[in-house]
Amino acid sequence: MSGSGPALPVPRVLGRPVPLPLVAWLTVVWLLLWGDLSVGNVLGGLLTGLAVVWLLPLPVQDSGIRLRPVGILLFLLRFARDLMISSFRVAFWALRPGEPPPVQIVEVGLRCSSETTAVLMTVALSALPGSLVLEANVRRRLLVLHVLGVPGDAPTVSRVTREDVMRLENRIVAAFGTRADQEELR
Repeated sequence: MSGSGPALPVPRVLGRPVPLPLVAWLTVVWLLLWGDLSVGNVLGGLLTGLAVVWLLPLPVQDSGIRLRPVGILLFLLRFARDLMISSFRVAFWALRPGEPPPVQIVEVGLRCSSETTAVLMTVALSALPGSLVLEANVRRRLLVLHVLGVPGDAPTVSRVTREDVMRLENRIVAAFGTRADQEELR
C-alpha cells in the first residue's frame, strides 16, 4: 500500500508536454456536448483536446496525492457505515418528541499538516449528518466542529469526537495521503 511507482513519461508535441488524462477528459466532454458517439466525434474530440492542452498549457503541479485502491475501498466502506449511523442518529433526534438534541462545539487537532488532507477531512466531516466543520485552520492543524446528538457530558463528547476524527484521518491518509502525511502519522 505504499505510494506509486516511477512517473510515467509524458508525451510531447512540438516540445510541449501533453497530459493524456486531460485530453481524454476533454474528449469525453466533447462527446457529451455533441450527444452522439461516432468515429468523427471521437476524432474531433481528441483533436480539440490536443489543441486545447497544447495551446493553453496548465502549470504542472503534483499535489502529492496517491490513490491506494485498498485504502480507498476501506475508507468508502467505513464512510458508508458512518453515514448510516449519523443519519439514524439525526433522524432519531428529529422525530423524537421532547427536548432538543445535545449540541457541542469541539476543537480537534489534526496530526497532518497537508492542506489536501485538511480539505478531505473537512468535506468528509461536513458530509456526515449531525456534524459540521465551523472552522479549519491548516497552519494550526485545527478543526472546530459542531456536533449534534451525541449524548454525554462535554469532556466525553470531546474525547469521542477526537477519537472518531483521528480514525477518519487515518483512513483518509491510508487512501489518499501524501508521503509526508504518512510519515506524520507514524
